[in-house]
Amino acid sequence: MNLKEIADELVAGCRENRAKANLDKLYAADAISVEAVDASGMGREAHGRDAIRGKHDWWESSTEVTGGNVSDPMVHGEDRFAVIFEVQGKFKESGESFDMREVALYHVADGKIVREEFFY
Repeated sequence: MNLKEIADELVAGCRENRAKANLDKLYAADAISVEAVDASGMGREAHGRDAIRGKHDWWESSTEVTGGNVSDPMVHGEDRFAVIFEVQGKFKESGESFDMREVALYHVADGKIVREEFFY
């Protein structure tokens, strides 16, 4: 897949609630995911698809998403793209509601996402 195809599929997967299912298709086995802060207690960086899948599992188990929006991808050169995520939800444990906006920057090499960085 080329950069635009990867970016479009990532966005489609997020919009259609199949982001976790897309990990094997879109991410390199040794991809790295970097959060702005350690909200999960698992550290800011996750190394490898299994660790990134673990982040998705944590998010699904700790939050209930009640709304949101995923922007179209914004391609930058031949190896990066960004997506803006807006999420409304609540934390399952406390019931506290939240509104979140983040920018995700994805780096691509050899037809796979090799690094993602989240800014919020």
